[in-house]
Amino acid sequence: MLIKRKRIRSHLEDRWLALVLATSAGTLNAMALGAFGFFPSHMSGNTSQISTEVSTSNLKDLVFLTTILIAFIAGAFSARVTVAAGLNKKLRTIYCLILLAEGAALALLSLFELRFYTAAVNRESVVFLAFLMGIHNATSTQLSNGRVRSTHITGTVTDAGIALGSVVAGWLSRNDKTGWRSQYMVLSTHLTTLFSFVAGGIGGLLLYRLAGFSAMLAVGVFLMVVATSAIVIALYTTRKRRIRSNSPQNA
Repeated sequence: MLIKRKRIRSHLEDRWLALVLATSAGTLNAMALGAFGFFPSHMSGNTSQISTEVSTSNLKDLVFLTTILIAFIAGAFSARVTVAAGLNKKLRTIYCLILLAEGAALALLSLFELRFYTAAVNRESVVFLAFLMGIHNATSTQLSNGRVRSTHITGTVTDAGIALGSVVAGWLSRNDKTGWRSQYMVLSTHLTTLFSFVAGGIGGLLLYRLAGFSAMLAVGVFLMVVATSAIVIALYTTRKRRIRSNSPQNA
C-alpha cells in the first residue's frame, strides 16, 4: 500500500492506506487537542478562526493561527518536493521513507514533551505537528492519486456524498452497471477514510488521557514500523524478481 507501482492502484490498497494513515492522523489530532488545546490538521477551522482574530484585533493569536496554516502548507510542499525527487530517481520506496522520517520526528517530539512539557509554552509543538500533518496528508494524497486524504475530512465527506449520489444514480439506471460498481468501490474507500479518522480521534483522546505523551510516542513508533516493514518487503520482492530473471531457466 505504500509503494507506487506502474499498474493502477486497487481500491483495496487505498482502503488499507486509509485505515493506517487516517487512523493515525485522527489519533494525533485528538492527542494534540488533549495536550495543547488545538487541532494541528483542522485547517478549515483554523482559517475561520483567523477571521475572528482579525475582527477582535488579537495579534498574538492571529500570528499563531497563521503560522499553523503556513506550517501545514510547508509540510505538504516538502512532501511533494521529496516525492518528485524520489520518483525522478526511480526510488520506489520514497513514500515509505517520508513516513519513516515523519514517525521519527513525531517520536522525537514526544520524547521532548515527556521531558520538558509545560502548559505555558507549547505553541511551537503545535506548529511542528501541523507541519507533520501537512506531510502526512500530502503523502497519502499523492500515493492514492487523490482518493485518500488522511486529514482532509471536509473533502472526504464531500467526495463520499458525491460517490453515494453516483452509486444511487447508477443503481437506478439499468444501463450503467459498470459505473455503479466503480462508484461503490470509491464510496467504500472514502467511508473507510472517514470512519478511520473518527475512530482514531476517539482512541487518540482516550490514549492521551491514559498515557500522555507516551501514547504519542507509540504512534510515532507505529509509523516507523509500518514504513520499515514496507521497505523490507519491497526490497525482498525486488531481490526475488532479480534472482528469477537471472536464473538459467530465463536465460
